[in-house]
Amino acid sequence: MSDFIKTDIQEAVVYLRLNRPEVFNSFNREMALAMQSELDKAEQSPDIRAIVIIGNGKAFCAGQDLKEVTTPELNPGFKKILEEHYNPIITRIRSIKKPIIAAVNGVAAGAGANIALACDLVIASEKASFIQAFSKIGLVPDSGGTFFLPRLIGFARASALMMLGDKVSATDAQQMGMIFKAVAPDQFEEEVKKNAQNLSKMPTQALGDIKQLLNNSMSNSLEEQLALESKLQIKSAQSNDYTEGVKAFIEKRSPNFKGN
Repeated sequence: MSDFIKTDIQEAVVYLRLNRPEVFNSFNREMALAMQSELDKAEQSPDIRAIVIIGNGKAFCAGQDLKEVTTPELNPGFKKILEEHYNPIITRIRSIKKPIIAAVNGVAAGAGANIALACDLVIASEKASFIQAFSKIGLVPDSGGTFFLPRLIGFARASALMMLGDKVSATDAQQMGMIFKAVAPDQFEEEVKKNAQNLSKMPTQALGDIKQLLNNSMSNSLEEQLALESKLQIKSAQSNDYTEGVKAFIEKRSPNFKGN
C-alpha cells in the first residue's frame, strides 16, 4: 500500500486522501496506480456505499508532478502517463456504480481539476479554485477535461478557460454550473460528511443506475435513452430498496435502504 493515498472509512463511506501535500498532491506514477487500486477496493467492497476524494494539506491536487516528467530516470513518458495513470482513473470514477464526491479543499489544477469534474458531486471550499493550467506550459487538457467541461459550462466558457488558463474561484465555479456547491471553509468538512453519509444511506443500486443513465445520455439518441430508462426502471422496480421505499412512504417513516 502506498502512503500517497490514505484511506479513512467512516461507516459506509471511504475517504481517499491524496497525500503528497509538499507538492500540492500532484500525481506521480506510484500515486496514480495507488489511486486506481483504492478505487477498485472501494468498488468491490459491499460495505462501502459512497466514496470521497479529498486532498491533504492546502491543495486538492495540482495535477501532474512536473518533476517526474522532467527527470529522465523518473519520466514514464506522456503515453504511459495518460494511458496507465489518468485515463484509467477517469474511467473508474465514471464506471463505479457508487456515488463519488470530489471534496475540493484547495487548488485543483490541470488533471487535478478534471479528476474532480468527473466525479458525481463536487463540493468545494470557498478558498478553493479550479485551473485548466495546461496551456500555460504548452499542453492540451487531458483527463476528460475536454469532455466534461463543455458539457458542464458550455462550449464558449470551456474554450476560454482552457485557452487562457484563468483561475476560477469556487464561488464562480458554482455560479457557472461547473460544480455542485461552494461552502465556507469552516463548514466545508461538515458539508462533505453530511452529503457523503446521506448518499451512503440511499438506494445504492438506483444511484449506480442513475450514473449509468447520465453516462449514456452523453451519446444516446432520445429513443436509445428512453429504452435504457425503461430497462433500468424495470430492474429498479424489482429491487429490495424499491419495496422498502414504497413501504416506508406508505407507513410515513424514513426508509432503511440496504443498497440492493
